[in-house]
Amino acid sequence: MGGPSVEREVSLSSGRECAAALRDEGFEVIELDAGRDLAARLDAIRPDVAFNALHGRWGEDGCVQGLLEWLGLPYTHSGVLSSALAMDKQRTKEVYAASGLPVVESRLVARDVAAAAHAMDPPYVIKPNNEGSSVGIYIVPQGADAPPRLADDMPATVMVERYVAGRELTVSVVGDRALTVTDILTEGWYDYQAKYAAGGSRHEVPADVPAEIHDACMDYARRAHAALGCRGVSRTDFRWDESAGAAGLYLLETNTQPGMTPTSLTPEQAEYCGMGFGPLCRWLVEDASCGR
Repeated sequence: MGGPSVEREVSLSSGRECAAALRDEGFEVIELDAGRDLAARLDAIRPDVAFNALHGRWGEDGCVQGLLEWLGLPYTHSGVLSSALAMDKQRTKEVYAASGLPVVESRLVARDVAAAAHAMDPPYVIKPNNEGSSVGIYIVPQGADAPPRLADDMPATVMVERYVAGRELTVSVVGDRALTVTDILTEGWYDYQAKYAAGGSRHEVPADVPAEIHDACMDYARRAHAALGCRGVSRTDFRWDESAGAAGLYLLETNTQPGMTPTSLTPEQAEYCGMGFGPLCRWLVEDASCGR
């Protein structure tokens, strides 16, 4: 839990919630804030299972997964390759497209180029290619004269993606089972604050959408999970432009380390399907392995 990424605080919250749930399930739990000495600490403890509650870079992009493989410690969630693929939004889209899944037009451009002139006709979105939790999102509206001033900590290469108006939908997959569809309702964009602040968003579970859209989301989430080689739990996010019907549904990204906080989407979906938070954490532990 924790670690050095920009999603550190979210990870600490996820870690605390999971540790408490696992203790209630009868496990002995040691909480580790992942620092540069992580390998030495893990090697000294030699746990039966490493429960990965890290989010963002290093914890979600294949790095810590490779470390755990090297140490021979069974771990939860996805393995090295699928984690690295899913963390790279553009490569994820290439996998989606090769699997016949609908994606939004996007391109990678240098940060300075994106800040100097429109990289595509507005409306569009500028975001990091390899961060989660809606960190560093800029929406450029229709009619904007120029792109926004980007923060100095934005990466050297950013993704520019066509903006899709409409609703934010998401589906979690546990093992090979898609759980349900959630409609994420906010006053504005589903940004970091909306995701993690109490009252920042409202989740409609299950989403009030036509059966055709519900079934498509469930099918696409399962196919994305399989195409990326995900293990354990994943969550795939969608945008749906209602005015275009089924043709307006697009996959945005797949999260291999979904949040496990009190306001997180995956635990809510599991609860709706009859799997409480404790049993969900237990399932992840029992699913753990090397060679993922």
